[in-house]
Amino acid sequence: MKFRDDSLRLNDPDLLRQKGFIGGVWCDAASGDSMAILSPADATPVGCVPMFATGEIREAVRAAQEASRGWRTLTPRQRGAVMRRWAELILVNIDDLASILTAEQGKPLAEARAEVTGSAGFVDWFAEEGRRAYGEVIPPPDGTRRTIVVREPIGVVGAITPWNFPSSMVARKCAPALAAGCTIILKPAPQTPFSALALAAIAERAGVPAGVINIVTGDAARIGGELTCNPAVRKLSFTGSTAVGKLLMAQCANTVKRVSLELGGHAPFIVFADADLDMAVQGLIAAKFRNAGQTCVAANRIYLHESIYNAFASKLVCLVGALKVGHGTSPGVQIGPLISEAALRKVELQIAEAIEGGARVLCGGKRHQLGGTFFEPTVLGEVNDGMLAAREETFGPVAPLLRFREEAEVLQRANDTPYGLTGYFYTSDHGRVWRAAEGLETGIVGVNVGVTAFEAAPFGGVKESGFGREGARQGLDEYLTTKYVCVGGL
Repeated sequence: MKFRDDSLRLNDPDLLRQKGFIGGVWCDAASGDSMAILSPADATPVGCVPMFATGEIREAVRAAQEASRGWRTLTPRQRGAVMRRWAELILVNIDDLASILTAEQGKPLAEARAEVTGSAGFVDWFAEEGRRAYGEVIPPPDGTRRTIVVREPIGVVGAITPWNFPSSMVARKCAPALAAGCTIILKPAPQTPFSALALAAIAERAGVPAGVINIVTGDAARIGGELTCNPAVRKLSFTGSTAVGKLLMAQCANTVKRVSLELGGHAPFIVFADADLDMAVQGLIAAKFRNAGQTCVAANRIYLHESIYNAFASKLVCLVGALKVGHGTSPGVQIGPLISEAALRKVELQIAEAIEGGARVLCGGKRHQLGGTFFEPTVLGEVNDGMLAAREETFGPVAPLLRFREEAEVLQRANDTPYGLTGYFYTSDHGRVWRAAEGLETGIVGVNVGVTAFEAAPFGGVKESGFGREGARQGLDEYLTTKYVCVGGL
């Protein structure tokens, strides 16, 4: 199966890989089985990838285990040099990588380019951070011994990435793993495998040895089952839904694997009475409508102080109504399609339930005239805490507005959720900055800013949004284990 000639023209067609990558070999499934990948923009075929059997997934684990012996013995400087070359080649091929990403995921090309740039940023940053996996010397209890702590790669890593950021999520897991000296078997989302495969092709060109990165595609339950149960896999890193994360965590218990989970979010976005409203509106546009609202850190509940509710809503509606919806490759497009019909139906359900309960559609509210899974950017007014839009993650371009009166009240409402990934608030009161930042039960807080993630910051949540961190030195820690060496007889 080929990409449509009118939708994807690559400078380097070799970056479009429709095979898996196991032990340095690009391969089809032995059975010949494959699955078609469809464009979310118009449901046309994008390409196909293999449906690997359990034995082939085990071969990927074996290849990673074999490659680990050599990769972990390289110095951090040597590993970093290969990784920096990988980062450089990602940027050299940014046009093709962005085109592949938009074709399979649907997001606007400008967003795709920004994501690919971020992917290179993660690889480059961890290439350097790997040299700072320091140990320590502990004062001994007596003069006859020395107490040394060293940090070592945890070993073979299994990683499962989502469809909403099919390039950057791969880099956020592969880069720290490789920098720490680990090898990896990665399962990309079934909707968006080609970005991961392209990154692997570029890694191969950069000199990443065979077996250090392996990409397997196919049935999610089969791959997840092998990665969680195989004792050779020492760690699992997963980004996706809370329900699936809980299942994988339970499966990992049998072999007591290290686990890191980045799961669902339900981010509050609070605008206090003393906020700069223009700044807050712009921040909400970024926090809510990037990737058509399909991000785990998307603002999902917009709490507005009652004194500025109408003014904020008016400014927001003007900007949201002007957002351009369309195919990701069309000039000026800001909102692409939702990933699937199921995602679109969930958005419709939340809106219908809110209207039935007394909410008002201030703009948008229905399927876009383009058809397919395109949906109008939407603002809902007079939403209350009991509505689905205020209780469940939306993953779509819908901004529900809720009123509040007091600081303590809104913080309590913001925390009244099992999720705790990100929270945002806008204020000009320096005291409130600290009270609210410390009061929000989230792993990430954005203060007067709507976008928080970058490679040097620790990304992750609390409560049912998961545990572990990606990015920053904490992201490297996830792939290292601590060894205590006691030397006696001195």
